[in-house]
Amino acid sequence: MINATEVVKELQEMRDNGYLSDALLRQAVKRIAASDERFDWVGVYLLNKEGDELWLHNYVGDPTEHAKIAVGQGVCGVAVQEKQNQNVPDVTERENYLACSPHVQSEMVVLIRAGDEIFGQIDLDSEEPAAFTDDDEDALQAVSDKLAEQIAAERR
Repeated sequence: MINATEVVKELQEMRDNGYLSDALLRQAVKRIAASDERFDWVGVYLLNKEGDELWLHNYVGDPTEHAKIAVGQGVCGVAVQEKQNQNVPDVTERENYLACSPHVQSEMVVLIRAGDEIFGQIDLDSEEPAAFTDDDEDALQAVSDKLAEQIAAERR
């Protein structure tokens, strides 16, 4: 289980010490991936300036061919299109699912956003069916909100 309080505190300390979003995003991915063995792949995608494509920023897990994902495609693209987090307990039930690995059975996407402005997302894959809980989503949302604070501050 992700200790969101601990991760958010660490990210805030990094901000206080002058680290920029790139470092915070990398640290968040590492900490989330190490927090639970259910999380087989953890990555961050950032939305491009045009708002029509997600670009893979960094990840922990096996390499993926999905370095760029169009908005509306797969679980990641649908999350941005619908402007809401996604918890997919069985990826085989999604018509436009983009498989990073044939072993993935469930996926969760939590948006990194400030109000209506979406900056990107945290994406988790698991080889377990129905691996993700509401508590996982709440914890990831807390981390995402802290990341959004830094990204928004840098874009001002």
